[in-house]
Amino acid sequence: MSLIVKQSFSNIIIILFAFTIGALNTLFFYPSIIGAEFYGIILILLAQSNIIQPIFSFGLQHSVIKFFSSVDSKKEKDEILILSLIFPLFIIIPFSILFLLNYNFIGNYLSTVNSLIKNYIYIIVSVAISTAYFEIFYSWCKVQKRTVFGNFLKEFYQRLLITILLFLYYFDLIDFNGFTYLLIFGYYLRLFIIILYSLSIYSPDFKIALPSNIKEILYYSLLIFLSGFGASIIIDVDAAMLGKLVQDEFVAYYKVAIFIAAIIDAPSRALFQILNPMVAETINKNNISELEKLYKKSSSNLLLISGFISVLICSNIEDIYQIIYSINLDAGFSLAIPVVFYISISKLSSALVGCVNSIITNSKYYYAVPLFSISSAMGVIFLNIYFINKIGFIGAAISTMIIIILFNALKLIFVMLKFKIQPFSKKTILILFLIVTTSFLFYNLNISTNFLTNLIFKCILTLITYLSISYFLNLSDELNSFLKINGKEK
Repeated sequence: MSLIVKQSFSNIIIILFAFTIGALNTLFFYPSIIGAEFYGIILILLAQSNIIQPIFSFGLQHSVIKFFSSVDSKKEKDEILILSLIFPLFIIIPFSILFLLNYNFIGNYLSTVNSLIKNYIYIIVSVAISTAYFEIFYSWCKVQKRTVFGNFLKEFYQRLLITILLFLYYFDLIDFNGFTYLLIFGYYLRLFIIILYSLSIYSPDFKIALPSNIKEILYYSLLIFLSGFGASIIIDVDAAMLGKLVQDEFVAYYKVAIFIAAIIDAPSRALFQILNPMVAETINKNNISELEKLYKKSSSNLLLISGFISVLICSNIEDIYQIIYSINLDAGFSLAIPVVFYISISKLSSALVGCVNSIITNSKYYYAVPLFSISSAMGVIFLNIYFINKIGFIGAAISTMIIIILFNALKLIFVMLKFKIQPFSKKTILILFLIVTTSFLFYNLNISTNFLTNLIFKCILTLITYLSISYFLNLSDELNSFLKINGKEK
């Protein structure tokens, strides 16, 4: 577990810095510099790009993780890596040609609410291609258990890129067209960097040779592709559908709220960078007892840390929006406060089930992954149609919450039936109780009439209270060990 702890800690630090930059971009720079309308356009187009990215990568980044540790010779490993580079081209090239031939039709379809969107749809395919290959090369790093730099590029780099572009726009050094061109250039620069880094870690012999188990790899990739496509829909279909149903500024309000709640994901995003290949290796060795340990530790630690972040966010949400209003002077953003609560609940449900997705994905039962994902995606779409038309953009958050909780429960039951393992213990109940009680306690607590002072003191008090209770109840062995070590050093 030391490797997990060490790299996860580094990844958490990177992600927290990334979210800080992202927060400045999302909450302040984007709305005040570029405006809600143009911000909405960027969000809609990037959402579309994220939806088609899994089509281009075809799930091969996950195949690399699953099959790399299952073969022994360098030749076999190299064949898997080369396949992950070549096969996507058979999808990307014809898809891009079709996109260009139907450019006007696609542009007209997407610009129903805002005609300006049509002028910038080239972002969709351009970003999707670079992102697809970035994920493939990043998987090369993951199987070597070298995740930190790749995580930096994935999480921090792109947010810093946005910050730089926003300031160039602010000082009239570029217009919005220049913004989009440099955005695309920045994505491809990131791809170039990860290529160089991955090759420095492990350099395959670039000989065209098909793996002996190519049918198994491609079948697995197909199923994971369907799963990834479904997952992308769940994440981004709300913005895409809102772009067709409401004004662009409401999309901006919604995505700001989503971003705030997404901070709860920081621990899981950090942990799974290193945990996923370790789960794959454990399953390949058929070590169920070790798998159960990973399952339980991932669940309890993620729930504890994610719970703390959710308490900080939800108990201080009104003060957070006061800060947004004081800078942007747009009261419309506060309309999305309920979105933060609904999405926070869904994030906590995902933390509760720990590495359940990794277990299913890397096991012989991977055929179930696309069934869960596609069903979830269809459920989100149908619920979005109903709830968005009924109650507006907040309905998208309700749809997401319902579907994520439901399918997390189904995946939990599936693993219990197939592996006879589950992630819960007495600590799970105590952690849930801690999250609920501290949320209610600090939400109703007001220390100062000044929102900034109130926010700072409530965060400090929440940290002390949450950590103290966690320590004395021994809710996490890793947390207690960390606190003891640092206490002795002082």
